[in-house]
Amino acid sequence: MRTTDTVTISLPAELATEVDRLALQEGRTRSELFREAFRQYADRRRRWNQLFAYGEARAAAGHLTDEQLTSAVRGRRRSHRSTAP
Repeated sequence: MRTTDTVTISLPAELATEVDRLALQEGRTRSELFREAFRQYADRRRRWNQLFAYGEARAAAGHLTDEQLTSAVRGRRRSHRSTAP
């Protein structure tokens, strides 16, 4: 019984060349590179979704509007930039 599924994708020639170059450089197969890339992508999406859900929950708990939340984020970013080395 197979434990994997085969998926076919199309890539522009330049990207396919880059995939082959990286695979050779890292001693990996194309499949290994794509599996790792997708894992990282899916993990990043999952974390962003969690972050947005947290922000929405915090905003709702504080009865903040989108504008108030955006203003608070901008203010926090400005304060971090002014204290950055």
